[in-house]
Order: sequence, then structure tokens, then C-alpha cells
Amino acid sequence: MKNNKYKIYTKNLNLFYGDVQALKNVSISIEEKKVTAFIGPSGCGKSTFLKSLNRMNDLVENVKISGEVYLDNLNIYEKCDIVGLRKRVGMVFQKPNPFPMSIYDNIAYGPRIHGIKSRLKLNDIVEKSLKRAALWDEVKDRLRQSALGLSGGQQQRLCIARVLAVEPEVLLMDEPTSALDPLSTLKIEDLINELKKNYTIIIVTHNMQQAGRISDKTAFFLSGEIIEYNSTEKIFSMPKDKRTEDYITGRFG
Repeated sequence: MKNNKYKIYTKNLNLFYGDVQALKNVSISIEEKKVTAFIGPSGCGKSTFLKSLNRMNDLVENVKISGEVYLDNLNIYEKCDIVGLRKRVGMVFQKPNPFPMSIYDNIAYGPRIHGIKSRLKLNDIVEKSLKRAALWDEVKDRLRQSALGLSGGQQQRLCIARVLAVEPEVLLMDEPTSALDPLSTLKIEDLINELKKNYTIIIVTHNMQQAGRISDKTAFFLSGEIIEYNSTEKIFSMPKDKRTEDYITGRFG
């Protein structure tokens, strides 16, 4: 059984798309209320692994998965309520994907699905979630307007607020700033630093500087395997594996 210090723990996770093996014996322990970054070249398995942590890969045809993934003491690939799992483990994607509805309804959508009908309660959740996502002051006077009218950076913070509205424990972020300008990126990074007080955050990033700025621990993926996993400081200053060093110093990737 897993060590209770860890929020997520995987053991020998293998994943195939048809005949192609995308993940090879991935074992990792992710600490609670820390930011863990996954780095590595395109196609190395980091986003595939991220999506296996809330079973998003179930939606892809011909996927075969073996191994164990624990969220606390729950093995999520055994008897597991997927809706409940995705409530506990929320996902923020690379491109902001607000629903084509009002700012308010974007945030209230999840809580409504989970049975919250009271207008007062929903108002409270919407305000709290937008405040947590550092967006409330910018949108509080236009909650009834379409979310599609927000800037890219605001849309991404809205998507974060939408995930927070259902009270998750873990936030998965798949390159959440890659489509954003530097100023919006900085706001999201500040937000991640703030959110880790209450949430376990796992972020896939192509940006070495970003991993260095915001994460506590970093895992370096290559060809579907974790080559090295350590404190971010050690990975960047004293990598143990030559391949990690070569990637970080820009020799490939």
C-alpha cells in the first residue's frame, strides 16, 4: 500500500496506443500540495502520463493500460467512479477551452452537474472560484457576458476557476501557458504558486525556465520512461543522468 505522504502514486504503468508503447513501467510518487513538473521533448509521453492520472486516455480508441495508479488509497484503474475521480482530479488544457456560454455559467456548470441548484450557493461558488483564479476583479461586472469575449489569458484563468468550482484535490495542467503571451503566463505562474497551498498540482511544460520557477519537483521523460525524478533544484543544477543534462542544456529536444 502507498505511503500516505503521497497524493498520487504509480507503479509500473504501461500504456499502448494499439501496438505502440507510449509509457514504459512508469513509477512515481507525487507529494501533496506541491508543484510537480513533467519535462521532456515532444512525444516523450509526459502528456499521455498526465492524462492517465484522471483516466482521460479512456476516451482514446485502442488504448491498453496496465499497472497501478493510486489517488490516496484508491486504485483508479480498479473499481472507480470516473465522474467522482474527475471531480477530485481536474484538468486544465493547453488551449483555453471556455464553453460558449456566460462567464457565470462556465463556473456554475460543474457544481450544477453535481447537484447544486441553489442560486445563493452557486453565486458563492462562482465568486470564490473566480477569486481563487485571480479573475474576479476583472470580470465581476460582466458575469452574464459570453466567456468567449475574454482575452486568452483570462480564458485560461476562467478554465482554472471552472475546475476549482467542483473542489478538486489535484490539478493537472497540460502546458497551460503555451498559447499565452508573457504577461498572461506570469499571471498563471503566480496563480499556480498561490494554489499549491491548497492543491496538489502537476504541470507538463516545454519551458525549462517555467519548470525552474514554479515547481518543487521535476520528472524528466524520454521515450515513454521517467529518466530522472528529483527536486527541481537538483534536476537543474546537478542532474544524475547525462540525458537529463543534455536536454536541460538544449543539446536535444
